[in-house]
Amino acid sequence: MQVPPQLITLISGQGSQEAPPGAQALAQELLARHGSAVQAVLFYGSCFRKGDDVEGLVDLYLLVDSYRSPSRRWIQVCSYKLLRPTVFYLEVPFEGRLVRAKYAVLSLADFERGTTRRWFHSYLWGRFAQPTGLLYARSDQVRERLHVALAQAVLTFIIRVLPLLPPRFDARDLWQRGLACSYRAELRAERPGAVALLFDAAPDYYEQATRASLEVMPFSVKGVGGTVPTDYHARIPARARVASRVAWSVRYAQGKVLSLLRLGKGLFTFQGGIDYILWKIERHSGVRVELTPRLRRHPLLARGILVWRLYRRGAFR
Repeated sequence: MQVPPQLITLISGQGSQEAPPGAQALAQELLARHGSAVQAVLFYGSCFRKGDDVEGLVDLYLLVDSYRSPSRRWIQVCSYKLLRPTVFYLEVPFEGRLVRAKYAVLSLADFERGTTRRWFHSYLWGRFAQPTGLLYARSDQVRERLHVALAQAVLTFIIRVLPLLPPRFDARDLWQRGLACSYRAELRAERPGAVALLFDAAPDYYEQATRASLEVMPFSVKGVGGTVPTDYHARIPARARVASRVAWSVRYAQGKVLSLLRLGKGLFTFQGGIDYILWKIERHSGVRVELTPRLRRHPLLARGILVWRLYRRGAFR
């Protein structure tokens, strides 16, 4: 599918926004640890939306040239390739405080593939259709590849959400429905209604992304004159609507299984920060779980028990 130039311009503008200094310090630490293997560092999530790194856990993606680069140990290389991406915890001292991050390691090639329609599940294109910052790119060529990949994420997101919408809709309808679907396809710790706030965090971005993307959709979509913000009317075959509903049902089931497997994998990779993670989950979901002294003495066992207790109490939806 052709990528509209105006969509690339919009995304490059988002990516060039100045990041909080604490987030930049985290990116520099990742560069120091992984060196020439790093192709790019992406910044997204709630801290990016707020432009703040003080209270939250900074969400980063570390894109590498290959999975052999971050580690030469074959066990770790296999862990990078299994249930991609692999998620780690990082904290660094900065200006008298600690800045904390959750960062995922993924190859640049896998990231590009995961933002297109070749990737069935919404794990990547659902995340990166949203505004994303670029903290580091190894070269101008890598930067351009990332802009195209992020634009592809927007196009993939919209083409897979359009058949779920009524014939007449606006950008808010499209993004709220799509983000709700992509969140539902994972175990998430957000309170109900949190997805509705995502559109309000960057309405101009979503309006412009919608306008640019609908021009290249495989369906007939036209703007309705005289409506502010713009309403659209789509003519989508009934068979495409049925196929889309079936596909999303599969994503919901698939996503829950993948999320549980990734949580299990994270028991071995997400070292440190258990108390902070529990606090963050409580802040998002309202579910509180105590980490007892006995569990602290057995950290691996503690992770498994805590994940199960959080799940049973509804912290993940």
